[in-house]
Amino acid sequence: MKNAISLTVLMAFVFALFSGCATMPQTWPDNQRSAENKMIVIQEKIGDGLKTGALTPDQSQMFLTTLKGIRTDYEALRDKAVSRDEWDSLLGRLDVLGDEINRTLGRQERTTEGPRNGDRIVTLQERIDDGRINGRFPLTEGREFQSRLDGIRGDYLRMTEGGRYTTREERKGISRRLDSLETDLNRFR
Repeated sequence: MKNAISLTVLMAFVFALFSGCATMPQTWPDNQRSAENKMIVIQEKIGDGLKTGALTPDQSQMFLTTLKGIRTDYEALRDKAVSRDEWDSLLGRLDVLGDEINRTLGRQERTTEGPRNGDRIVTLQERIDDGRINGRFPLTEGREFQSRLDGIRGDYLRMTEGGRYTTREERKGISRRLDSLETDLNRFR
């Protein structure tokens, strides 16, 4: 009888411990990267839509204002210990904004050649994650690749602060850095 009570108390304690860990505030680097990727892609879609005329200046300003509000909330969460629900809420808002922009843009074809830098960042992040999980990258290279991509992403976000569009030279510079990272990643196929 004592063993059964002790076992029940122990199980309840372990359950409470794991439940508390799941809801405790912590940093969420994957959610941070995902939010950054989504913000970059959204900003590029707004810029492309404005350039091609698929978005009116009023529409693009409305989307940029919404993105700026989300970005302000992102800055409040970045690198801080917060609950997963707060990140899920922010990512959900980015998804809603992205969907709304996609609906507004419709099926209009892009006039520029090749993938956007934001799309390339997303693809390279997936490759790095896959290579690290599958052990294709040695530990130090995996960390270096992630650090380089984080640096590129961070620089790109700084270039677009306040709804500013990147210049052609800035986009080319980001593209060159992404090309270099992609070349290095290709060595580990």
